[in-house]
Amino acid sequence: MTPPPIVDDDDMATMVAELCDRATSVRGDVRDVVAAEVDRFAPLATPDAREALIARAVARLDGLDVLELHLRDPDVDEVMVNAGREVWVERQGTMRFAGLLPPGAIDVVLERVLAPTGRRVDRAHPIVDVRLASGARLCAVIDPVAIEGTSVSIRQHRPRPFALAAFAADPPTLVLLDEIVSARCNVLVSGATSSGKTTFVATLLQRADPSDRLVVCEDTAELTLAGRHAVRLESRAAGADGVAAVDLASLVRAALRLRPDRLIVGEFRGVEVLAAVEAMNTGHDGSLSTCHANSAVDALRRVETLLMQAAPTWPLAAIRRQVSRSIDVVIHLERAATGRRAIAEVVEVEESDGEPSVRPLTVAGCRVGELRRQRVRR
Repeated sequence: MTPPPIVDDDDMATMVAELCDRATSVRGDVRDVVAAEVDRFAPLATPDAREALIARAVARLDGLDVLELHLRDPDVDEVMVNAGREVWVERQGTMRFAGLLPPGAIDVVLERVLAPTGRRVDRAHPIVDVRLASGARLCAVIDPVAIEGTSVSIRQHRPRPFALAAFAADPPTLVLLDEIVSARCNVLVSGATSSGKTTFVATLLQRADPSDRLVVCEDTAELTLAGRHAVRLESRAAGADGVAAVDLASLVRAALRLRPDRLIVGEFRGVEVLAAVEAMNTGHDGSLSTCHANSAVDALRRVETLLMQAAPTWPLAAIRRQVSRSIDVVIHLERAATGRRAIAEVVEVEESDGEPSVRPLTVAGCRVGELRRQRVRR
């Protein structure tokens, strides 16, 4: 059975299309123009119906079309489009099918939302990853790379605050997390995709001293640090007009000259790990980063591998010693079948020039050890 189109009903779709046709011929603020057209087009509409028409038309003219309506739901974290038409929504950790887009609609949406960013997606550049004006992160892949049609993922990072208790129900573990922050330990947060790493880092940073100056380096800005003394830096891809790229490694080097009390690197994924690890080992205590890994020990191995790529002349023993001296604690997150993101393990890294050596601080979500390693307090 073919799923229904992702519209309220045929009448609504027809009205929105006609409103958009009328509004495009009038200059002015998009919402004001649409509101005036709605008043002329449907003068007897109830207040709720009027707002619904305005929202649909504005989203179609100036936003993500019907995808934007899903993103306005505070419980929706991600909206995805498969094969150019199928819409899927992750709501409160549960994935559900949300209907179909009209043929070609997603390509129009991409052209419109990418225009202000100076980025493009075409057969020569079939992949784009960009932060939208709303703060959402959009990744799109088109034909011929996406063989069944345009695929899009839009992740909305909500400004709503989270409590550490959302990630750990065990009170002693919550105390441990506060100890890790106050001791200015350098922390690596690991986990699979969509395990809550970015949200957890933002939550953990809320426990830091309010006077701490945070300098944040990210490929695509995602961390929400409302009310904090923070400098946020975002990498930039090379432009089609010859604009030079600014990679994450360059941002980390610049961040060290911006007097950070805590250096935050959104994710370890390339050569930026060299500058970050050196910074962690030379006085920039209380720094945080994330990486994709299946366990805390695997996260340390991944950092070792990235360092080997960034500094191929370094002996493996020296790399392992550098990692174990720089990273104090690894916090690994997992996503349960219910969709809840939670701390799976917290380990303290022990100095070694061999295989990663760790001491568990939590097991099965419960605290089992005391934090030994402490950085210099300020």
